[in-house]
Amino acid sequence: MSIIEYKNHDRFLLAVDCIIFGFDGSQLKALCIKRGFEPEKNKWSLMGGFISKEESAQQAAARILFDLTGLRDVYMEQLHCYSDVNRDPAGRVVSIAYSALINIANYDERLLKEHQAKWFSLHKIPNLIFDHPQMVMEAKKRLQEKVSSHPIGFALLPEKFTLQQLQALYEAIFDTSFDKRNFTKKILSLSILKKLNEKEKESSRKGAYYYIFEEDKYKRLNSEGLKFI
Repeated sequence: MSIIEYKNHDRFLLAVDCIIFGFDGSQLKALCIKRGFEPEKNKWSLMGGFISKEESAQQAAARILFDLTGLRDVYMEQLHCYSDVNRDPAGRVVSIAYSALINIANYDERLLKEHQAKWFSLHKIPNLIFDHPQMVMEAKKRLQEKVSSHPIGFALLPEKFTLQQLQALYEAIFDTSFDKRNFTKKILSLSILKKLNEKEKESSRKGAYYYIFEEDKYKRLNSEGLKFI
C-alpha cells in the first residue's frame, strides 16, 4: 500500500479507558472521576485519555493509571476495543479499555481531590457517560473468569492478609457466599500461601493468622498444571 493510499483512508482518534478495581475489605469498588471537559462535563466517567503518536496503547494506559493513582507496575490487562460509530458525540473515537487491580490502601488520597475521583461499590455505580457502564460490566465479568483460574485477586489485598479477608474478597467478586470450611480447605490445598507467625487481632480477641501469597511457588506449580480455583 502506497503513502497515497494511506492518505485516502479515514482518520479518527484512538483512546484508552481504564476500569480500576479496588477492595475495601467488604466490597469490590470501581474508581470513577468527574469529567472535566465537554461533552458530558461534570458527569461521572472512567479515567481515560488519548493515545499519543509516541506511545503504545499499553503505555498510554499505564500513564493514565499513574496519573490517577500514583502507582506503577499495577496489575493491568487489555479488556476490549469499543468502536461503535456514535459512542462519543464529540467525534469518531475508538477506545481500547483496560482493567486494573490495585490495593485501595496504597492509593494516594491527594489524587482523589485532584481528579475529583471517588470509589463506588459496584452495586452503586453512578450513571456513567458513553459506553462506560458496559465497560465496567464486562470488566467485572472478565475478573470473575480470571480469578477462577489465576491468582490475580491478591493484587487487591495487602501484602499480608487473613483467610477471612481472602474469602471476603472472593465473595465480593462473585456476589455470593462460600462455606468457610470448604473455602479454607480448598485454598490451603493449593500450597501457595505462607502462614506467618503474626495475627490480626482487630476483628476478634483470639485473632487470625496472617498469610502471604508465594508467587514464585505458584509459578512453579502452575507450570506443572496447577488449577487455581
